[in-house]
Amino acid sequence: MPPMASFKRLDVRPMLLRGEEPLPEILARAQALSPGDGLIIIAPFIPSPLIDLLAGEGFQVKLERGDAGSWIVYLWREQG
Repeated sequence: MPPMASFKRLDVRPMLLRGEEPLPEILARAQALSPGDGLIIIAPFIPSPLIDLLAGEGFQVKLERGDAGSWIVYLWREQG
């Protein structure tokens, strides 16, 4: 896993509260990652379909429980 300083953060909870679909934003940010960089996604639930999708595209994924029932998803590409 890359150092935490190389991760950017995206909290999708406000987007979901506004009724917005966060998937396009997540995918755009994930696809823009360089090897060795990562993305932290904060979600109110475990985004299993997203994890499966990105893992199938070669991303490494780590999941942990956050506060107040949230979930923290770490996504990154391994350095080649």
